[in-house]
Amino acid sequence: MSDLIAKTAMDRRLAGILTPVIEGLGFELVRIRLMGGNTKTLQIMAERPEGGIEVDECARISTAVSAVLDVEDPLEDAYTLEVSSPGIDRPLTRLKDFAVWEGHEAKIETTEMIDGRRRFKGVLAGVENDEVLIEIDGPDGQPVTIGLEYDWLSDAKLVLTDELIREMLRARKAAGIIDEDDFDEIETDEGSVAQED
Repeated sequence: MSDLIAKTAMDRRLAGILTPVIEGLGFELVRIRLMGGNTKTLQIMAERPEGGIEVDECARISTAVSAVLDVEDPLEDAYTLEVSSPGIDRPLTRLKDFAVWEGHEAKIETTEMIDGRRRFKGVLAGVENDEVLIEIDGPDGQPVTIGLEYDWLSDAKLVLTDELIREMLRARKAAGIIDEDDFDEIETDEGSVAQED
């Protein structure tokens, strides 16, 4: 399992227990994190294979996951379970995510230094074999496409842009999930973007 989906040994253990439950309900695990604090939070991000997830679907996953965790009992301390969609500026955790979101801006971090850096920001240019392609500014300021091995990645997420928000709204409208009347146009630096009431 990729470190992008499950970072720590406990995350990986939980993913091993919960992935079959989540997949059995018809969803895919995007990311799982057990986060510290006075009360730990187990954060699960999931979505349908074709993308998207609704609140009632998150509730179904939460119920099923809770039941399995009660039986398996991998967590000794009290915790809060949080099941959510990946969101608009979503983490990119699976190789297919980098292909699906081609053409959008992303921030990627690598585990090792590559050409003196670990952070890359640019436009996703798809995947080739096990490499994630990203177009970044070259030393001369001209765009250059580089390939980063998927296994080298320690963190990756989409950058929230007006274009990304517009595309998400179009997709939700096309799926019949939202009604245009629920939105008012507001002005931003780059033009107008729909804003939920």
